[in-house]
Amino acid sequence: MKNIKIVVATHKNYWMPEDEVYYPLQVGAEGKTALGNRFKSDNTGVNISGKNTNYCELTGLYWAWKNLDAEYIGLVHYRRQFAMRRWTKDRRYILSGEQISALLDECDVLLPVKRNYWIETSYSQYAHAHHAADLDITREIIAERHPEYISAYDAAMKLTTGHRFNMLIMKSDILDSYCTWLFGILFELEKRLDISDYSDNDKRVFGFVAERLMDVWLTTNKIRFKDIPYIFLENENWLRKGTRFVLRKIIKKSLDV
Repeated sequence: MKNIKIVVATHKNYWMPEDEVYYPLQVGAEGKTALGNRFKSDNTGVNISGKNTNYCELTGLYWAWKNLDAEYIGLVHYRRQFAMRRWTKDRRYILSGEQISALLDECDVLLPVKRNYWIETSYSQYAHAHHAADLDITREIIAERHPEYISAYDAAMKLTTGHRFNMLIMKSDILDSYCTWLFGILFELEKRLDISDYSDNDKRVFGFVAERLMDVWLTTNKIRFKDIPYIFLENENWLRKGTRFVLRKIIKKSLDV
């Protein structure tokens, strides 16, 4: 089996897969009580743990990138895992190390099945849910620093589908390339963006923006990837999510009038 290490990002003591490829990691550990011996902490080694409020699970990705030594490195969430099928909470379907190793014979990157917004583009959905300036300033940075990515960025913003959640499993050299590019953009965005008046949720901006950048990077670099089902281990209130989706559109439209 390939040498694989997959960080399971969590902020609380939670059930974790037993397979040895999974690496429970407390994210945002800086200044917090340690979860216990089973969990590593993202405030060790080279880290950005103190940025977790704004970077979410990306502090775990950064820690894995800088501190783990493996042929393949990944990131999943404590509640959201790669699996053999969707629409179940059955932990037995979570992918094993052997299954992941076999899938990586076919590609270099594993990603969650794309999310489909149906009636929204990636840009409009973000603008309704958060602040359009986040993506507009990101585009400015890409145009200045990585102009070869700008056509893929514009195309991705017009799509109604995209990879989300910052979940991934990548060959380590590809992860190094991706993270160098991604965090370079996000750190510059952090310098330029004023989030002092943002809500607590919108202050998670750099994690949200990173989700929209994955497809930009994949397309430009022609990376071989495979979409994998994922499961959510807790209940999701789809009625509440749908209601919030509609309300955001109504409120945004009224503000634009």
